[in-house]
Formats: sequence, C-alpha cells, structure tokens
Amino acid sequence: MIKNATFLISNTDHNKCPVPDKAEFAFIGRSNVGKSSLINMLANNKNLAKTSGKPGKTQLINHFVVDNKWYMVDLPGYGFAKVSKSLKADWEGMIKDYLVNRENLVALFVLIDSRLEPQKIDLEFITWCGESDIPIVLLFTKADKQSKPKTQSTVAKFIKASKAIFEEAPLYFVTSATSGDGKNEVVTFIEEQVEEYRGQTN
Repeated sequence: MIKNATFLISNTDHNKCPVPDKAEFAFIGRSNVGKSSLINMLANNKNLAKTSGKPGKTQLINHFVVDNKWYMVDLPGYGFAKVSKSLKADWEGMIKDYLVNRENLVALFVLIDSRLEPQKIDLEFITWCGESDIPIVLLFTKADKQSKPKTQSTVAKFIKASKAIFEEAPLYFVTSATSGDGKNEVVTFIEEQVEEYRGQTN
C-alpha cells in the first residue's frame, strides 16, 4: 500500500533527474491510454498526476518520490496528438535518452488499452525497448470498460504478438483506474522489486 507520494521535479534532461539512489519505476503509454488516472489510482491520490481529456498533456519527465523508498516517473506518451513533428521528435529523443541512461530504472510500465486489438505503435515501442534492453512490464488499462472475456481475448492477442518480439512474453497486469482492479498486484510487484533493489545496492 502506497501511503505518500510527493512530486519532486519535472525536466527534459535525464542528467537533471534526482540522484539515482532509489529504485525507479516509469510509466508510459500511447496518448489517451489512461496513464495519469492509473498513476493516481496506484498512489491513492487523484490529484498526483495531471489528467486531461486532451492527449499529450504530459510533456516532461515528472518524478515523484513514494514513501521515501522509490521513484515513480510519469513520462510523456508516444503517438502524440496534434503536435509539430519537431516537438514530437524532441519528446521522443528525451524519453529514449532517459530510458537508456537512467541506471536505477528497475522497470518501465508500458500501458496498453485492453479494449483494442494489438496496435502497431505499441508493438513498435516494445520492440525498441527489447532492442535497447529496457526492462518492461505491460499494464493493460480500462478493463472495466468491457466484459472480462473481451479483455482476456485482447490481452491474449497482444501477448501472442509480443512473443514474436521477445523470447518470452513480458510480465503483465490487467488494471482499471476506475474499479481499482490490478492495484494490489502492481503495488506488491513494485514493493518486491524495491526490496530486491535495496538488497543489491546496500
């Protein structure tokens, strides 16, 4: 259970991120996948990450410290809404520099809309992660918006597609920011990884 999450800093340069002295978990997804809502649900704080009906609201690397034990990072989405090509390129460069160079990054949570068939943009992004040795965990969002069998079907299709990219399918969780589904499982996973990280660094 997360008791306290506090905003630390926003920036566009991985070199200006907080000192990498704690395990770090970053969240990313296609625009409008429900990332901010999910972060707020996990953190028990509906005002932590800015939510918006307008995709592309997050434009910086946003760091939060959680229970003084680990860092939560809200990253700009990919597949941005109506922004210029140059701005899109700047965002993508900033995200990739951060992911490749952040030494304390334990896992990147890649959010996938559970209502959709596998999307090319999501598969391309996780392919890049695999090629770049970025440790990913899939979070399927908005599971409350449809029947459980429908969610199971779309998740299975995505996992099958991901097996063509990775030797074994990534770990995944099915979530809902509205109902709280998956919250305990995701937080438990993070807490276990934090303890493991602390054991390795102490």
